Amino acid sequence: MADAGAARLADPAVEARLARLDEVLAGLETAPGPALEAVRLLTEVYGEALARVLDHADTRLGELLAGDELVGHLLVLHGIHPESPQERAARAVERLRPAVRERGGDLEWAGTDGTVARVRLSTGGGCGSGCGGGSSDVEEAVRAAVLAVAPELTSVETVREEAARPAAPAFVPLGTVKRRPAPQEAR
Repeated sequence: MADAGAARLADPAVEARLARLDEVLAGLETAPGPALEAVRLLTEVYGEALARVLDHADTRLGELLAGDELVGHLLVLHGIHPESPQERAARAVERLRPAVRERGGDLEWAGTDGTVARVRLSTGGGCGSGCGGGSSDVEEAVRAAVLAVAPELTSVETVREEAARPAAPAFVPLGTVKRRPAPQEAR
C-alpha cells in the first residue's frame, strides 16, 4: 500500500512535469549513448506493471483506472487501455457537448471512417463561419480532446449542420402577380 502521507502531485504539477519530460526526451533523441534505450526499457517494464494491475483489477477498478485522465493516458501509451479508441473518442465528445450547447450549438459523435473520427457540429442561430472564429475554436477543442484520448485516430472530421435554417421562400403563383402600368410621362 502507498504511504497515506506521501505527497501527491496536483494536475498542474503533473502537466508541468510532462512538458519537461517532452523537452528532455527530445534532447535524448540526438544524444549518443544508452540513455534513450534505458528510457525505452523502463517504459516497457512500467507498461507491463500496469497491464498486471489491470489483470488483477475487478471491473469497477478497471473503469476507475481507465477513466482517470493520467492513468488513462498511460494505458493508451502502453496499448492496454480496455476501451476502444472509438469508445474513448465518443466519451470525449460527450464531455464537450454541454459546453457547445452553452454556445447555442450541439455536438454529436458520428463514428469513425477508418482512423478518422467524425463528429456532427451544429451551430446555433445560423452563425456558421461568420461568428468571429468561435466555430473554429469549437472544432479545434473537439479535435484536441478526441486525439488526446485516442491518438490511434489520425484526424477528426467535422460534419457541419446549421441548427437554425431560414424558412424556404414562399411560392407565389405567376398568375397572381399583376403588372403595374408605367407612370405616364409628362408631355
